[in-house]
Amino acid sequence: MVDTPTADNPREPDISHVNPTDEKTWFGHPRQLARLFTTEAMERFGFYGMRALLALYLSKHFLFSDQTTNGLYGGFTALVYLTPLVGGMIADRYLGSKQSVKFGAILMSLGYLTLCFGGPTAKPYATIEGQRYEVVVGESGAQSVVDGGRQLAIKGQDDGSVQLVAPDGSVARTVAKGGFASGADRSHFYTMLTLIALSMVTIGNGFFKPNISTIVGALYAVGDRRRDAGFTIFYMGINLGSLFSQILCPFLAVAVGWWAGFGLAAIGMMLSWALIQFSGAQLAGYGDPPAGASGRNLWIYVGAVLAVPVAWFLFVNLMNAPAAAEGSGIVGYLIALPLMGKVLFTTFLIAVIAIPIWSLKVGNKVEFQMMLAAIVLIVFNVVFWTLFEQAGSSLTLFADRNTDLSVFGLFTMTAGQTQFFNALFIVLLAPLTSVLWNALGKRGLEPSIPIKFAIALAGVGLGFLALVWGTKYAGPDFKVTVWWLALLYLIHSAAELCISPVGLSMITKLSIARVVGLMMGVWFLSISCAQYVAGVVAQVASVETVGGQVTNLKVSLETYAGVFQTIGIASVVIGGVLFVLSPVIKKWMHGVQ
Repeated sequence: MVDTPTADNPREPDISHVNPTDEKTWFGHPRQLARLFTTEAMERFGFYGMRALLALYLSKHFLFSDQTTNGLYGGFTALVYLTPLVGGMIADRYLGSKQSVKFGAILMSLGYLTLCFGGPTAKPYATIEGQRYEVVVGESGAQSVVDGGRQLAIKGQDDGSVQLVAPDGSVARTVAKGGFASGADRSHFYTMLTLIALSMVTIGNGFFKPNISTIVGALYAVGDRRRDAGFTIFYMGINLGSLFSQILCPFLAVAVGWWAGFGLAAIGMMLSWALIQFSGAQLAGYGDPPAGASGRNLWIYVGAVLAVPVAWFLFVNLMNAPAAAEGSGIVGYLIALPLMGKVLFTTFLIAVIAIPIWSLKVGNKVEFQMMLAAIVLIVFNVVFWTLFEQAGSSLTLFADRNTDLSVFGLFTMTAGQTQFFNALFIVLLAPLTSVLWNALGKRGLEPSIPIKFAIALAGVGLGFLALVWGTKYAGPDFKVTVWWLALLYLIHSAAELCISPVGLSMITKLSIARVVGLMMGVWFLSISCAQYVAGVVAQVASVETVGGQVTNLKVSLETYAGVFQTIGIASVVIGGVLFVLSPVIKKWMHGVQ
């Protein structure tokens, strides 16, 4: 735990000139950072390996529609970032950060292992004007309905109608828009098991995610200006772990089976647990339980296990929630929200209102303004992650459907492997960013935290606009080259380095000491809300599929391009608004850099 909400305050002594001969360091930082760096790398190996597969797994194995796949993916990632709010509070008051990390790692490992048991692939069918037909998906991905012993190829049209084409190329039947619906027969048991696995991951992550970052913050004393650089190095560990898993897990899923990809993710998570469990004296004194907190650990563990079916219920409710009635407006939309959406938005609204009020009552004016600055930046953080987290849903499906994944004609990537671009660019750019911030800081030219946030928001929007530009050069197969997707991830990665490691550090520096774990949880709560909204945005980009395959690639390309252009422009504008507000926010921060 940090002992004060302020750090890098001009009124505090600069102790960043620690003599390496006086203490053991790792690249100029506390040597414990190496252990935490590796622990987080292995945890992210597991999480991002699973994440690279999830949307594809839901759409290709269970044959869920885009609406269900993107909604469930967004709900899962939202819950992943909601549970740290509770996990941070439990660590602050009872378990301590270190014990929380250990327990979370165990639960997440079990979740990944459970995902290995997905059962048989769902069997597709089509309902045409009220009558059900069997669907056959060929090796090339072409879909056909079986009608009277004939296989009629399914061809989606620009106007929403569907043509059923005979083997000789003639149109056997045209189905008007709304008359064709796809579905699948899937095992209810294995669907339930998959949702239980995702529930275990979300609960385990709640214990792990906020508290590993809190331990990192505790390594640096008051006034130590190495903190930002330390968090950037730590953040590089996150992406170093995800880099390899996003290559290997999708490869194994295609070459061996979905179970192999998820199994490798489980192994990575087990290694993360071992690193923190057997850290010995290296982390002694860091992340320990608060004084007098004992005797409740067993009840906390039991409560966490009982929370798994609660998360499962939220997923089921999310999948089965009816859509808002057409023309019901924003009120109707809010009423029709699944229970998870209501919980998320209500909790976030309470947090952003109640925390500043609480800090005004218990703190002085400076502490109140610093907490208010943190809350304002947290709100803008929602916008960034809403757009950035299209990576695992709409961008992965775009890669699968409208991207030529051939690399120089030498080999072909899988759609899941395209997510590795982000991790690769983070690993390459993080050291340069760390050096840049330090160099600019010594000259008094380092941008303030609000300015970094504004750059990030503009950057994530420009990434989408670059991809939209690339769609204008799509080939006759309505696919863009993989390098346009790589360009998007390059821009997004640079933007991410302006907000995520900076944000983690900002929370530890601006928060009142006794609620730093809670504030770290609120930070992840903002990302949780963003993940949920990201799922909604991805649903807007949904296209018609049969048997997990798109029926019209032209419509698919135009749909993605239209959505990406809209959110890209919106993000650039919002980044500009934050840039204008940055002087006021910087004043509230009272010297925190």
